[in-house]
Amino acid sequence: MQTDRIIAFVMAGGQGSRLQPLTTARSKPSVPFGSRYRIVDFVLSNLVNSQIQTIYLLVQYKSQSLIEHVRKAWSLSPMLQHFITVVPPQMLSGDHWFLGTADAVNQNINLIEEHRPDMVAVFGADHIYRMDVRQMVDFHRQNHADVTVAALPVPLAEATSFGVIAADPQGRVLAFEEKPAHPTPMPDRPSHAFASMGNYLFDTQVLLDALREAQQNGETDFGGHVLPRLLRTHRLFAYDFATNEIPNIQPYEDRVYWRDVGTIDAYFDAHKDVLGAEPVFDVFNPLWPIYSSGYQGPVARVLGGEVRNSLLGAGTLIHEGCKITNSILRREAVIEEGAILEDCVIMDYVRIGRGAHLRRVVVDRHNHIEAGERIGLDEAADRSRFHVSPGGVTVVPEGQIGYFARDQQSLHRGRRYSE
Repeated sequence: MQTDRIIAFVMAGGQGSRLQPLTTARSKPSVPFGSRYRIVDFVLSNLVNSQIQTIYLLVQYKSQSLIEHVRKAWSLSPMLQHFITVVPPQMLSGDHWFLGTADAVNQNINLIEEHRPDMVAVFGADHIYRMDVRQMVDFHRQNHADVTVAALPVPLAEATSFGVIAADPQGRVLAFEEKPAHPTPMPDRPSHAFASMGNYLFDTQVLLDALREAQQNGETDFGGHVLPRLLRTHRLFAYDFATNEIPNIQPYEDRVYWRDVGTIDAYFDAHKDVLGAEPVFDVFNPLWPIYSSGYQGPVARVLGGEVRNSLLGAGTLIHEGCKITNSILRREAVIEEGAILEDCVIMDYVRIGRGAHLRRVVVDRHNHIEAGERIGLDEAADRSRFHVSPGGVTVVPEGQIGYFARDQQSLHRGRRYSE
């Protein structure tokens, strides 16, 4: 059995402007998700579970939070070529940061030349999903492809935000449309278009030649520039993500789960998918785990109240008389007596004061919501103080109402644990 030598570049420099204010102080891949993860953990887990463990994380926009998370959470084997390391812009093409996906990889072309792999994976860091990348590698080999692009059907109304692919029945790419105003529908599924997931697999020499030519031509992006040009001279194939099989997926799950959480509403809705006795996306899968930081703090404590269909992060403290429904609380949150949370996402180190009532609210970290506060119940009032999404989700930015860390010791009667 052939074992391919593969290195991966993960594009983790996204600004995430549509996720403001959650990306005011952090990049999109480092935005928290669920009760213990960051968005970047999903692509890194997929690569590591697929035995691809030489991974360069290309960072750019407000990267400190992401750098610290990777340092604490993603220390792989110290063995040679088993690592995840953060790489900032190298400024090789002049005094500028990464100008696009192709430019980002081109600035690190020396890493490809040093490792001399058989293939190079270039993956995005912005999505929630599970994927066995080795199945994409097998497809690439079987079709003698020079480049393989992971793709999946999306509704036409949503396809304007993606690169759209036209392919023949064998998956050979015939044409690309980069974020078209009027996407071309799939021949056998006219309500959907075949959209690129932003995950690419290149034969190494094809990639090296393409990057050098792109630099000469002033091209900076794979989807907009490099792949359409390669289509004229090379074998490009689309790998159908719907064929990917992950072990231990439960019957109640969406087997082809992939979410672009690029807006507040999409991010909020994706949290609903991990709730319930039969979640659409069950994060607990021992055969394909999602890894994250090894938090060393205490377990959650519930002193009383009513908690329904919710996830509680480690170190969370729930006081008497609280009512928490359809909500996700991350680590070291404190919910005081009589507080009500309905359909909320409460991030790390947040204190919800006595008798406060929140509905459809995302509270970013290091906040102290005062006793008796009302958020999410009066949209006009919320808009005067906070960000409210088109779907009516209120976002309290990081540390806006009060700084929680100073209160942590007295509330927990113990020390604060770092993540």
